[in-house]
Amino acid sequence: MKVLILAAGYGTRLYPLTIDMPKALLEIGNKRLIDFLIDKIKALGEKDIAVVVNDRFYFDFLEWSKQYSFPIDIINDQTKTPEERLGAVGDIEYVLKNKDIQDDLLVLGGDNLFSWDLNEFCESASKIAKPVIGLYDIGSLEEATRFGVVSLDGQGRIVNLEEKPSLPKTTLAATCIYFFPKPSLGLMDEYSSLKHDKDTSGQYISWLAKKTDVRGHVFKGDWFDIGHKDSLEQAKKSFGY
Repeated sequence: MKVLILAAGYGTRLYPLTIDMPKALLEIGNKRLIDFLIDKIKALGEKDIAVVVNDRFYFDFLEWSKQYSFPIDIINDQTKTPEERLGAVGDIEYVLKNKDIQDDLLVLGGDNLFSWDLNEFCESASKIAKPVIGLYDIGSLEEATRFGVVSLDGQGRIVNLEEKPSLPKTTLAATCIYFFPKPSLGLMDEYSSLKHDKDTSGQYISWLAKKTDVRGHVFKGDWFDIGHKDSLEQAKKSFGY
């Protein structure tokens, strides 16, 4: 299995904290945000890790990666400004086009912070060999308006995903945790050829769920999407030790 961390965003909602520092390298307690993800990946026994980043912070990530005893592939998506960003789907597509990935792909958002491990998720996803999306029940319809909201059928299949709905149907938020089995990776080319939105991964998942069987996996524990200063401060209180 190949693991890809998405860290090419510019974190504009966290300015001025992220003007000269990528969001994934912000400190939570005594650790960088991305180091929490590396710990989760290491617990899987996986060391085939890539991080896609933008050109502005490429060398910062190269320097960060030197702390590990195994190589981490830092991939520069060549963008230099927020206006040039490829978006989540665009960055996954960029990696697929520029790297010879011959395995299942686990994708993690670089601004995800969560308490659970990924072992059960990866094991079950590998067995069913279908795309699986990590979900989290945030327990509030009001809060759900800030996220991509998912509806599941009785078999755990995704039947609807709506980005930031004004009237959410459920409280299941899509986290940026995705398992794509190797046979499904080619569908991203089809999505791209149709000129769909590449900024939000939720748009791709919604399209993908109409093309094939996509499952949802509901995680239990604590989860923070570090998209703004409030969530960063909450994360520091929970994970700052």
